[in-house]
Amino acid sequence: MKVFGSSGTRGVVGEEFTPEFVSRVAAAAAATWDAERVALGRDTRTSGRTFADAAAAGVTAAGVDVERVGVVPTPSLVRYCEVESVPGVMITASHNPPEFNGVKLVGDDGIELPVNRLELVEDRLLAEEPTTVSWDRMGDSRRIPDANDDYVAEMLDAIDRDAVAAADLTVALDPGHGAGALTSPEFFRELGCAVVTVNAQPDGHFPGRDPEPVEANLDDLGRLVRATDADVGIAHDGDADRAIFFDETGSYVEGDASLAALAARDLGEGDTTVAAVNVSQRLVDVCEAADANLELTPIGSTNIITRIKELWREGESVPIAGEGNGGVFFPDYRLVRDGGFIAAKFLELLAERDAAVSEIIAPYADYTNVRENLTYDTDAELDAMLAAAEAYADAADAEPDTKDGYRLDYGDAWVLVRPSGTEPKVRVYAESADADRAATLVRDVREALEDAKADVVG
Repeated sequence: MKVFGSSGTRGVVGEEFTPEFVSRVAAAAAATWDAERVALGRDTRTSGRTFADAAAAGVTAAGVDVERVGVVPTPSLVRYCEVESVPGVMITASHNPPEFNGVKLVGDDGIELPVNRLELVEDRLLAEEPTTVSWDRMGDSRRIPDANDDYVAEMLDAIDRDAVAAADLTVALDPGHGAGALTSPEFFRELGCAVVTVNAQPDGHFPGRDPEPVEANLDDLGRLVRATDADVGIAHDGDADRAIFFDETGSYVEGDASLAALAARDLGEGDTTVAAVNVSQRLVDVCEAADANLELTPIGSTNIITRIKELWREGESVPIAGEGNGGVFFPDYRLVRDGGFIAAKFLELLAERDAAVSEIIAPYADYTNVRENLTYDTDAELDAMLAAAEAYADAADAEPDTKDGYRLDYGDAWVLVRPSGTEPKVRVYAESADADRAATLVRDVREALEDAKADVVG
C-alpha cells in the first residue's frame, strides 16, 4: 500500500501531512464504508484538533454524520465503534514524535481495518473519486462526552478486581502526556492500586518525554519507581495502545519479556499466537513449552489483526498475540492493542503469582535485544540501503525470511533489517543470548547500510 503503512498513515505536520490530506482520507473512508455515522477521536497532540476538524469536514461533506468523542486512547474509540456499530477515524501518530500526526481507521466491528479493507479506502483515495455530496445531504456533527468513562468501566468489569486489590500494589505510571493520562490513573486506582504518576498532564508538546515508551525515554519512570518503592512501573505511548513495564527496582523490562510472561500464562496446547517477524526467541520458547503454534506476520498491528481474523475463520484459538514493543492483543476481550488493559492483565499476573516483577520476568531475561534506526532523506537513499540489506542477506550464512525486510536466523542469534512503516527510517534489530553477539550483528548491518547511503549522498 502507498498511503497506509503498518499502523495507519502518518507524516510530519505541514509537510506530507496536511489538513487537506486528512480530509480526503476521512472522506474516502466514509464513502467506502457507506455508513450513516462515523466516530471521530484524537490523542493529545497540539495539531490534533485541527486534523480532527479536517476529518470531520471530510466525513460530513461525504454526507455522513460525525460523532466526536474527543481526546481518547485508541482502544477507547475502538470500544465505542464496536458498541455503537459505527466505523471510526482516530487522529493519532501513536509513538511518533510531536511533529507527527496520523490517521487510524476502525471498522464498525470495533477492529482497526485489516489490509484488504484499507486497500479499498486507499484505492478510492488515490483514484480521487468525488466524495462531496450536495448541500442538502451534508452530514451533521455532535459531541459524545462519556466515551472514556464507558471505556474504563468496561475494562474494570473484565479484570479480576478483587485479586488485584488484595495484592495491595503501588503502581508508578507514566502516560507520557498522551491520551492515557485521561484514563489510566483512574483505572488503576479503581482496581485498588495506589497510583503515583509522572508526565500525567495531557500535553501535545510532550514536554516530559517523547511519546515512544522505549528505555531511553523513561528515566523519569525508573526514578519514580525507586523513589516511591512502587511494585511496578507502567508507561504508555501517545494513544495508550501500548504498555511497557519497570520492575520493583526501577529497572526497564524488555517488552519481549513481558509479552512472553503474559503468553506463558494464557497459551495452552493447540492454541495459536501471532507475532511479527521481529519475534523474540522468548516467545518461541514459550510456544514450544506450551505446545502452542506461532504464526509470523510483517511488523505492525494491521498485519497481526489481519492474520488473527484469518485464524478465527479457520477455527483457531488465539488467546494472546502481539509484538515486543508493548503492543499486546487479548483477542477474546477485544481485538485491539490496549495499554490500560495490557497493564491490568500484568497486574493480575503479579497478584496471582504473589511475586515481584523481577521474578515474573526472570525466565525470559536471558536474551539481549539491540535496535538501531537509520534515517534517510530521499527515496534514493532508502533504495540504496535496502539494496545493501539484500546484498548482506545474500552473502550471509543464513536463509533469509523476507515477509517484512530481511530476517537472518543464525541459530544462536538473529538480525532483521526493514524499512519503518510509520517513519522515514530503516530499522535494524538483533537478538542473542550473548549481548556482544547482538551488538556486533547490528553494527555490521548498520555499517553496510551507512556505506550505501553515503555513496548516494556523495
